[in-house]
Amino acid sequence: MRRLLTSLMIAVALVNSAPAFAMQTVPAGNRHAEQPDIPGASIRRTKGTKSSFDLKYEKVHELLATDRELMSKIRKVSSAYGINPIHVVGAIVGEHTYNVDAYDRLQAYYVKAASYAGESFRFAYDGESVDDFVARPQFSECKANSDSYALWSCREEVWETDFRGKTVGGTSFPNNRFSAVFFQPFYAGQTFGLGQVNPLTALMLSDLVTRVSGYPKLNEKNAGAVYRAIMDPDISLAFVAASIRRSIDDYKEIAGMDISGNPGLTATLYNVGNSRQRAAALAAKNRGAGATVWPEENYYGWLINDKLDELKGLL
Repeated sequence: MRRLLTSLMIAVALVNSAPAFAMQTVPAGNRHAEQPDIPGASIRRTKGTKSSFDLKYEKVHELLATDRELMSKIRKVSSAYGINPIHVVGAIVGEHTYNVDAYDRLQAYYVKAASYAGESFRFAYDGESVDDFVARPQFSECKANSDSYALWSCREEVWETDFRGKTVGGTSFPNNRFSAVFFQPFYAGQTFGLGQVNPLTALMLSDLVTRVSGYPKLNEKNAGAVYRAIMDPDISLAFVAASIRRSIDDYKEIAGMDISGNPGLTATLYNVGNSRQRAAALAAKNRGAGATVWPEENYYGWLINDKLDELKGLL
């Protein structure tokens, strides 16, 4: 039922977006006067490395400020996906401030990517590959989706409604995200590379990245190829830009809102994901609201807007 309601929300929003509201431009800046709470996991992870958010921010800022090659790549990939490069900068800064430490230079990311080139692993849970898992009858409705974004979004919704935290066919499934259960073969919470792209996100965006950047289409049967793609800085940047492009388009098409002038919001969506569902929920709120309900930044996006002038100086 939850999946059906989510799908209906998105479908209704798409059908009604044009007549329901004219396109609205989301105001610049933060809606919150103070930074929203930072998750405990991020705080513990940073303390565990004897660092601080301020130090991590300064480190990634220094990387971007001193690496002309990296900034050139960011500007180029942003142009290819039709977005302002500040959005890609914001995503990278947020990830390396709150989730991981930045390397001192771009070459270190290439070296790390190469270290995984010979690894052999697969996407699976409790001995069942994700390819076999999504062949279950519960996922039959997803087969009509030919685009990778729609296909894997549908599969993620099926996971949430039919499997998450439930026992199905004698197998007990964790009460956790689809990406964490099936797509992190080394350890939970694992993302990689310059853009810290999740493997499931890469699979979702594969068609868009193939179409725009020409990189080979990814397949869940070849986990090694997925990890190589998200760890290689050049390819990873394409997925970062594609994710931001998709979020901007989702909010335009579903919620009737242009978020392209608010890097804090695109950074927030890069951090939390599920832009389709979030745009649909916002559209539902605005259909019954007297005053416009604007999307809000989280702690991650708040930092990007707060530091926006400084980050723009990198460009």
